[in-house]
Amino acid sequence: MKAISVLGSTGSIGTQTLDIARDFPDQYKVVALTAGRNLALLVEQIQEYRPEVVALADTALLPELQKRLKAAGVDEAATPQLVGGPDGLNVAASWESADLVVTGIVGCAGLLPTLAAIRAGKDLALANKETLIAAGPVVLPELKKSGSRLLPADSEHSAIFQCLQGTPWADNARLSTGVPTPGLRRIQLTASGGAFRDWDARDLEKATVADATSHPNWSMGRKITVDSASLMNKGLEVIEAHYLFGLDYDHIEIVIHPQSIIHSMIELADSSVLAQLGWPDMKLPILYCLSWPERQETPWRRLDLTEVGQLSFRKPDPAKYPCMELAYAAGRAGGTMPAVMNAANEEAVAQFLEEKIHFLDIPVVIEAACERHKTDLIDHPQLDDVLAVDQWARQAVREQVSRGTRRMPAVLAA
Repeated sequence: MKAISVLGSTGSIGTQTLDIARDFPDQYKVVALTAGRNLALLVEQIQEYRPEVVALADTALLPELQKRLKAAGVDEAATPQLVGGPDGLNVAASWESADLVVTGIVGCAGLLPTLAAIRAGKDLALANKETLIAAGPVVLPELKKSGSRLLPADSEHSAIFQCLQGTPWADNARLSTGVPTPGLRRIQLTASGGAFRDWDARDLEKATVADATSHPNWSMGRKITVDSASLMNKGLEVIEAHYLFGLDYDHIEIVIHPQSIIHSMIELADSSVLAQLGWPDMKLPILYCLSWPERQETPWRRLDLTEVGQLSFRKPDPAKYPCMELAYAAGRAGGTMPAVMNAANEEAVAQFLEEKIHFLDIPVVIEAACERHKTDLIDHPQLDDVLAVDQWARQAVREQVSRGTRRMPAVLAA
């Protein structure tokens, strides 16, 4: 039995991970949970999975959680150790009995507990993009030092990882070392195209929050669904793939694949292309992280390509997806630039979801923050540098939004 710690247990990744633990109770035991503010769901999870420790991001909510557990009939002997705040999250992430830590906390909030897990020598199922995007130069040396293995739980990176298992060059110890994978020539990350894949670029002026948060294929949180609509999610995955598999940015491509059946592809030295296919379901890549290096028998729906009918592909339109190019530029700049770009995007999306800016303003404010940071870029950042520029970029976006400045991207304003 494998003991798992779930960071962000009430979010999309966390709840699906717990669903797997429910489906395979003889295989997985939940020993630690962390959550934000959804106490009602957390209490249900504690009752069902009986973890050894539970951490809340907000320490002030601990008394309310204790009250709810008592009201739900959870006796004192069955109550887990309750901890809170950043230190509490680190405790749960590095919990001694855990074999694997699933990092489902969205955004840079997940960076510190992920680092705590790595430093404790835990294997990780990485669903938090920001760990490598914002802090790749910090995380890779920590992985090398601790010997932790970082397994990608994202569907796209899991697809690449799975395809590599079938090559004679597969070297699992090489993952996340920044060293190029021998024999790997090119990565193609597939993208659904998001909510606006069938929109004309000029029609994006009419885009609303409701439009941007309606994903055609996947059920995800609001922030990542907006990132899918802007294709920033794929830009972030390009940077993550660079750190995971060691390829330079000229050999990592994005392909629009509306059916979301092929989750990504790799091209090998002899020109062979390998792909991993499946229905759009995050449980599969999560399960592969949990069961790796084994394959686990499941009763899940089998893929039927005759039911799918056809698979189609097209290049992404830069006019519709300017965030994609911003991500490539930030990745190539390196150092602290990806951290600035990522934080600026998080804040811009938050401002959009609060309807303080328009969807088309998102790339505008991100680009402005990145431009301002060019003179202060740190090539070889430490953790404190990453955290500092993260906060700076968020404040820079808030200041720009408060000034009420807005200009359309030139390609759309023409």
